Amino acid sequence: MVRNFVRQILPAKNKFESNLRNILGYSPGDVKLYKTALSHRSIKEGSDQNNERLEFLGDAVLSAVVADYLFKKYPYKGEGFLTEMRSKMVNRATLNDIAVRMGLKKITLYNKGDNSLKVSQIFGNTLEALLGAIYLDLGYKKTQRWIVKNVIVPYLFMEDLEALEINHKNKLYGWANKNGKNLEFDTIDERLENGRRLFTIGAVVDGEVIAEGKAFNKKDASQIAAQAAVEKLGIA
Repeated sequence: MVRNFVRQILPAKNKFESNLRNILGYSPGDVKLYKTALSHRSIKEGSDQNNERLEFLGDAVLSAVVADYLFKKYPYKGEGFLTEMRSKMVNRATLNDIAVRMGLKKITLYNKGDNSLKVSQIFGNTLEALLGAIYLDLGYKKTQRWIVKNVIVPYLFMEDLEALEINHKNKLYGWANKNGKNLEFDTIDERLENGRRLFTIGAVVDGEVIAEGKAFNKKDASQIAAQAAVEKLGIA
């Protein structure tokens, strides 16, 4: 009976470590550290067991690496341009998309029965936490090289980002003003999900809700709603 239990546990453990190595491109020095980076608070409440502290660290490391990359790539651009580009590169939706494409969704440990997580950006958070773990494992220089090689070069195309309009709310307001429409962003719902407030914001045009966005703060939720509205209306 014990042997059967061990046989069931080992393949899952080995598969997790194999998937992790495939994403990292190397064998991690401390698997437990990386497992913490991949553990969402929905399954691990303790701050030393979930990835929130590592996310905080990884966010700072990523911001520094991206700032250095942009500073060197655009030697004649001003602070405003560099700041906007960094915002485009590290915004939550972009990081979430990169994380999913990298395969992090498959190895992130979270409560799959929590519907609120289906509309959040937890995989982008996981990516930042993973970067925090890489930094603690390898140090800054190797982490910097890893980010450039595995995040920036394959997923962040500078020419596309330069042309990207990041503020969808401004774009939607511009369309509304041009077409004589009344645009508002209303809070449709507000509820507690795992101790955090989840907001549903609606983009309302002439009294009609045309798109909704959900996030754990109103600013992000309204941007998500605006983006959905822009796409629905076909605004270029």
